[in-house]
Amino acid sequence: MAFTKAVKTQAKLRLCLIGPAGSGKTYSALSIGTGLAKLLGKGKVALIDTEHGSASKYAGLFDFDTLQLDSFSAENYMAGIKDASGYDVLIIDSLSHAWSGIGGILDQKNVMDARGGNSFMNWGKLTPVLNRLVETILASDTHIICTLRSKMEYVQEKDDRGKVTIRKVGMQPVMRDGIEYEFDLVGDMDQDNNFMVSKTRCPELSGQVVKHPNGQISKALHAWLTDGSEAKAAPEAKASTDAYALLDEKGLKWLQKQTTKDGRWIKMGNMLNDGESLTVGGITIGRVKELMEASK
Repeated sequence: MAFTKAVKTQAKLRLCLIGPAGSGKTYSALSIGTGLAKLLGKGKVALIDTEHGSASKYAGLFDFDTLQLDSFSAENYMAGIKDASGYDVLIIDSLSHAWSGIGGILDQKNVMDARGGNSFMNWGKLTPVLNRLVETILASDTHIICTLRSKMEYVQEKDDRGKVTIRKVGMQPVMRDGIEYEFDLVGDMDQDNNFMVSKTRCPELSGQVVKHPNGQISKALHAWLTDGSEAKAAPEAKASTDAYALLDEKGLKWLQKQTTKDGRWIKMGNMLNDGESLTVGGITIGRVKELMEASK
């Protein structure tokens, strides 16, 4: 291994808009996406619609193709992302359904638990599925804008005259914790259609609050995304998996029993199989199997 000089390369957009109902996520995604697609040249925009065709109500304002999902498994999302290859911009509206919609991760988990499955092991089977969806988004050769619903809360506020008003505010996004880390730009939308940048790798947009985001965001993003040397084709990724999947059901039961019995918890995170070793909290899978044999 050797360090090399860091060089900025051109990139594909990974933007996430988070907000409660009525904050303008779909319109803003279409506005930003359409502006970016036009600047890129072809102007082709695709949209995965999980909202019963609601995005098509903007078809008179924006030119885009749509794919409507009625079951929200990660596999359906991944198939849609693959089919969007060739478009300049893909909008996923919304990604929250992959988590909490019909056929989504939580729905599948409930079904598995209802069948008498072990909750500990069921998460182990589903976590890699969501990971594959996230990796599909990140590896796509298309610029991608995702919307996420946020949990809502109502707050009381006083105006300049002391009048109390009730306002709806967005809270935690409806998705697995930490999903924001996967995106280059994250914007929180409020009920006044303000786009508030909460995370960005694009310096020009740092700390920005934009009313009714549209072409001005697209121009800044286009300049940033196309700046730098042409990106080289990424090498084929090594197989990534969840450590749970490397043990059979018997092994998982044994591991769960051991970690519960002595009061410790071995962290079962996403591990990279490098062809030589694969560790779970510092314990190799091979060692776990050895311990299983020794415990017989």
